[in-house]
Amino acid sequence: MTMPPQAHPAPQPPQQQQGWNGAPGPYASPIPVRTPGLGDAIASEWTKIRSVRSTMWTLGVMIVLLIGVGLLTAFAVSVSDAPMDETPVLSLGFFGVLLGSICVITLGVLTIASEYGTGMIRTTLTACPSRARILFAKSIVFFLLAFTITTVTTGVVGVLQTAMLDGATPDTGFWVRSTVGIGLYVATLGLLSLALGAIIRHSAGAITIMIALVLLPLVLAMFMFSPTLARVQQALFEYSIPNQLGAMYDVSVTASGPTGWEPLFIILGVTAVAMGGALLSLDRRDV
Repeated sequence: MTMPPQAHPAPQPPQQQQGWNGAPGPYASPIPVRTPGLGDAIASEWTKIRSVRSTMWTLGVMIVLLIGVGLLTAFAVSVSDAPMDETPVLSLGFFGVLLGSICVITLGVLTIASEYGTGMIRTTLTACPSRARILFAKSIVFFLLAFTITTVTTGVVGVLQTAMLDGATPDTGFWVRSTVGIGLYVATLGLLSLALGAIIRHSAGAITIMIALVLLPLVLAMFMFSPTLARVQQALFEYSIPNQLGAMYDVSVTASGPTGWEPLFIILGVTAVAMGGALLSLDRRDV
């Protein structure tokens, strides 16, 4: 008996894919996709720097030092009845700025070196493989934050000191140099610390080196009694960071050396070289 041939099922048309809203067609995400840029990296770094406790503590202590030491110095001068003569009243802010700069140095190092200590740098590089973009974003966010805080605080201290003491009336140029200029100098010094932190990749080590860089030249110069070291001693005095800060306040410890805005140009040059080294280190070394 012959079996009848089996009927083959008719081919079914391919099913159409449905989009996210049920419409026919391939899936399309409702979230716009775009290539991240420097602005996104800056937003990410701003979120990080404002959400960690180290930022609040370091900048908080810096504000307390700038205001507290500045007002205590002005109060001590007013009580002692020491004549100010032609000494600008704003120059009394030097002592608070010198101490407060240590806080900015600490925050500059922690901005990048702490990520190596916690391993967060791996997540950062995964989200943004461009190491140059990361360094620039960190630098921009940190510099603007340090500059704003320092400039505003020194301006407030200057107004209070001028109200407390009778001294030489500072002109507009001196006001700008002792507020905006000091803010630029301190923020650039912090940027130098950030670059060193990127090279050293160790928070304690980089902070120690930066504090030594700030204080050691002046301390060494004080103990160079040999006449053969006179020129070295003079150079250490003139180009030490405390003396450069004093020069911007017109209270430098040497008669020669940088004056006016020259210390800012010097620290900008040194920081540019250090940032180049930091960029090269990030690009050549693995995490």
